[in-house]
Amino acid sequence: MLLLKNIKVGKIRLNIILLILFLFFSFFSDLKSDENLEGKNTEIKVLDKISSKNTLVKLKNNRELIYKDLSIKSLKCKNSEFDDNPEITAYIQVKDLTNKDNDDVFVFNGWIFSSSPSITPFDHPVYDIWLVGCN
Repeated sequence: MLLLKNIKVGKIRLNIILLILFLFFSFFSDLKSDENLEGKNTEIKVLDKISSKNTLVKLKNNRELIYKDLSIKSLKCKNSEFDDNPEITAYIQVKDLTNKDNDDVFVFNGWIFSSSPSITPFDHPVYDIWLVGCN
């Protein structure tokens, strides 16, 4: 009789240990997958409408980059978690350096999407910006 009680207690302990291990690994695998989705660099293409040349620009997040007459800063970049319909989003801020009257006003301040740039369009008379990648 004592042997049967020990077997039941052992099964319960084993089930509890397996449950704890399952929760532990599932929690840390979710954390790791979120880390892989967010990038440290943002890749954008800048089109000069006058010369019809486009340039690939790599931005480090939270650092400002001066590109010709624009000051571009990427605050956050994230890849989608779905493989079947990949989406890249980035939060960028753009200032026009030729406009000396409004130094603190952004030409663009918001989220841009790689699949549909027309959702939040970047409206500038000389330049266009498209989101290309996040890594």
